[in-house]
Amino acid sequence: MVALSIVLGKSMCDSVNSSQQPARWSVQPGQPLTITCQVSYSLSTYYTAWIRQPAGKVLEWMSQDTAVKDSLKNKFSVELDSSSNTVTLTGQNVQPEDTAVYYCAR
Repeated sequence: MVALSIVLGKSMCDSVNSSQQPARWSVQPGQPLTITCQVSYSLSTYYTAWIRQPAGKVLEWMSQDTAVKDSLKNKFSVELDSSSNTVTLTGQNVQPEDTAVYYCAR
């Protein structure tokens, strides 16, 4: 079975739940994916977006705050935690086509 390669690119995140820079994950197809981004700005003041870019393809806007793109709503969700200034992207049943560089951006 081939693992998906997930990379969190340089973005507005102050820290990521990974000791690697850039942060990298390998996820087996069908498994969940969770990426948490901590930001230095107030989540109630600024929007935060998740964007991804598969290799050789254009950027894909995934979400703005908790509003996820219609075509991705069944797979991805976003949670904001104002108390810790974190934005968490969760994916269910990820597949090889979800392999990409993921960005958290203001």
